[in-house]
Amino acid sequence: MENNNHLEFFKSKNILITGHTGFKGSWLALWLTELGANVIGYSLDPPTNPSLFQALNLKERI
Repeated sequence: MENNNHLEFFKSKNILITGHTGFKGSWLALWLTELGANVIGYSLDPPTNPSLFQALNLKERI
């Protein structure tokens, strides 16, 4: 039987991501919100238009 306790680790945790509008930061923000974390981001404007941050609609999720 597989142990999934690590999936519960981020649930309701407050996580700060610097660079959340970039490619890697957007994916990290998406995964952490899917795991139930409260994500707070700090970064420059998205580097491209449209960006992955915009395509994933992360502004509404974090």
